[in-house]
Amino acid sequence: MSTLFDLTGEVAVVVGGTGVLGGALAEGLASAGARVAVLGRNAERGEARVQAIHAAGGQAMFAVADASDRSSLEKALEAVTAGLGTPSILVNAAGGNDPKVTVTDQKAIEEIEAADWAAAFDLNLTGGALLPSQVFGPGMCQRGRGSIINIASVSAHLPLSRVIAYSAAKAAVLNFTQFLAREWAPKGVRVNSITPGFFPAEQNRALLFQPDGTPSARTQAIWGHTPMKRFGTSEELVGACVFLASHAASSFVTGSDIRVDGGFLSQTI
Repeated sequence: MSTLFDLTGEVAVVVGGTGVLGGALAEGLASAGARVAVLGRNAERGEARVQAIHAAGGQAMFAVADASDRSSLEKALEAVTAGLGTPSILVNAAGGNDPKVTVTDQKAIEEIEAADWAAAFDLNLTGGALLPSQVFGPGMCQRGRGSIINIASVSAHLPLSRVIAYSAAKAAVLNFTQFLAREWAPKGVRVNSITPGFFPAEQNRALLFQPDGTPSARTQAIWGHTPMKRFGTSEELVGACVFLASHAASSFVTGSDIRVDGGFLSQTI
C-alpha cells in the first residue's frame, strides 16, 4: 500500500460502526492499517463487525456507546484507549431519519411535534457530531494531531421531500463541521465531512423499496436525478474516508465536504 494512504499506527473510532455505512467505513479503515474501535448500541452487530475485521487480518474491538449520551462516550473512550491505544481518527457515522418527523400525504409539517423534532437533532447533530467530537477531540488537540470525519447527506445541501428534520439536522452538521475546523485547525486537528448520496440502509429501506423488494416510486425519482442511475454501495464511501483520515494524503484539507453521490447534486432537471 502507498504510504500516502497507510493508516498503520493510527487508532480510529467509528461511532455508529454497527450500522451498514459505519460498519463499512470501520472495515475500510482497518484494511488501510488502522486499529479500529467499533462503537454502537448493538453488541451483536458490533462484535460481528469486529470479527469480520479480524478475519481480514485487521485489529479491532467493540465498545458499547450511545452517541447521544456523553457519559457513555466517555466510558467508551476509556475502553478504547486501554484496548487499542490513543484515538487519532474519529468518524461520526451515527444518525438516521425518524418516521415521526417525516412529512407525507398523511402527515403535514404543522403536525410534527417539537419533541420529535428535537429528538431528530439529538440523533443527527448532537449525537451525530457534537458529543463524540467533544469527548474524543480534546485528546487530539492536546497531542496536536487528529482527523474528525462527519457524515452529512445530500439532503443537507438541498432539502429532500418528506425528511424535513433529517435534512435540517444534516445541514447543521455541515455548518458544525466548518465551525469546528476553524476552531481546531491551529491545534492540528482537521475536521471534514463526507456527503453520501443514496445508499440503501436500515433507516431508508422502507422508503426506497416496496415490501416485495421492487423499487418504489421514490427510488425511480432518485435514479432519474442521479447521473449514474443507481444507488451507491457502502464500500464506495471508503476511499473518501481513508483519504480524509490520512494525514499524509490530506494534511492541508480541513472544513471540506466530499460528495460521494453519483452526481446527484450536480443535476437539476
